[in-house]
Amino acid sequence: MNDDPERHHRRSIRLRGYDYTLAGAYFITICTRNRACLFGEVVEGEMRRNDAGQIVQDEWVKSAALRPRLIVNAFVVMPNHIHGIITLTDGGRGTLQRAPTVERFGKPTSDSVPTIVGLFKSTTTKRINGLHGTPGVPVWQRNYYEHIIRDTESMSRISEYIINNPARWELDRENPAGANHHLPLPKDEPWRI
Repeated sequence: MNDDPERHHRRSIRLRGYDYTLAGAYFITICTRNRACLFGEVVEGEMRRNDAGQIVQDEWVKSAALRPRLIVNAFVVMPNHIHGIITLTDGGRGTLQRAPTVERFGKPTSDSVPTIVGLFKSTTTKRINGLHGTPGVPVWQRNYYEHIIRDTESMSRISEYIINNPARWELDRENPAGANHHLPLPKDEPWRI
């Protein structure tokens, strides 16, 4: 077997040693492969989802229905990405202390943020490819961006950012036709503290 270090030994962008099954709020951004606008378009500051975009929205909401510990907070499906806040509750376990659970590639941990995102990406890819008759075609980029929300002020700022994202699409660095497409991440994004 060919052991390609780039493929089989990826460096994680997750917070090293953090237990992503812990109760808390997480800001998630998942982008399409090559930033392709697959989910609709923004018209006059309002997102208009197409059928693929509706699948993404339905599956994001359905994630919470399938997992009792998961609450879906503010989210928006954009033409080539989704922003959302998810909250993991303690599931009625109170203050039970447990050892950190480290997610490893190929060994998912139930109800962890990486597992939830991975299942979401897998399910939406399968449904979108079924819609378009394109089995096996990637929809999402590898990995995703996350930020652990640590206080109510951050939660409010990030929620506002998500809600206003369609109105700011022309300035969004994820917009391939936008003026800021090639700029680095701005320092004033609400999750940067």
